[in-house]
Amino acid sequence: MSLGTMIGALVGIGLILLAIFEEAHGKPFGTALLMYWHLGGLSIVVGGTLASTYICYEARYVNLAVKAAFTIYTAPAISRTLIKGEVGRIIRWGYVMQKSGAPGLESEAKKLKNLDKFLSFGLDCVIAGYSGEEIRHILETAVETTYNRNIVPANILKVMGGIGPAFGMVGTLLGMVMMMGSMGGDPSALGSSLSTALTATLYGVLSARLLWFPAAEKIKQRQEIIKFRNNLVAEGLVLLAEKRSPRFIQDRMNAFLDPAIHFNLDKDIK
Repeated sequence: MSLGTMIGALVGIGLILLAIFEEAHGKPFGTALLMYWHLGGLSIVVGGTLASTYICYEARYVNLAVKAAFTIYTAPAISRTLIKGEVGRIIRWGYVMQKSGAPGLESEAKKLKNLDKFLSFGLDCVIAGYSGEEIRHILETAVETTYNRNIVPANILKVMGGIGPAFGMVGTLLGMVMMMGSMGGDPSALGSSLSTALTATLYGVLSARLLWFPAAEKIKQRQEIIKFRNNLVAEGLVLLAEKRSPRFIQDRMNAFLDPAIHFNLDKDIK
């Protein structure tokens, strides 16, 4: 679970509920809360946003984007500790290269086959005997294409964040039309029409600012962290192919990292 994401979401929702409670003016909280519930307005915003997005993009990518919006509440795949650990892993492989050469890494490649596709692919390139420059070119391409592919859901969610408030305005216009059409008849119909108008705008803004835009930014940030990790690993694999010493690998890879998490060959290798 991503604690920061959960706290942010709960605080955002809590502030809205607090505002509703403050404006209740002695009414029961449940009654005040129901004033902000309108199925018609919600249907216009949610249905309209999804309909427009499916028109904009292929259904497969929209489905992936909607699923990705809820993965932000899970723990991130890459942490600072894991990134430091990647340096240690490459250094250990450097010792294996010194002792047994590239064939000595074949057992490691088998372990990674279903656990880390990118690292497994890069290690296979080292074992295959490609030069450091060849591996750098191959892995740079893999890093960029992986990032561009995985960032698509974030781009779609940003579009959804722009569409949501627009359909909120559509709901507002529909409610205003109904309200104007009722002005010469039953006055009690005015309240329902105005409720549709205002709640649709509220739902549109809230969906954009508490769901779609934050999810897009979180996904983008996580993909940038994964891209950084992959670039770090790629540099380490290039150094392995060039048969650099473990200490040189340490210093070169540490240059990518925050000094607070620099790997220390003398202390961290066990």
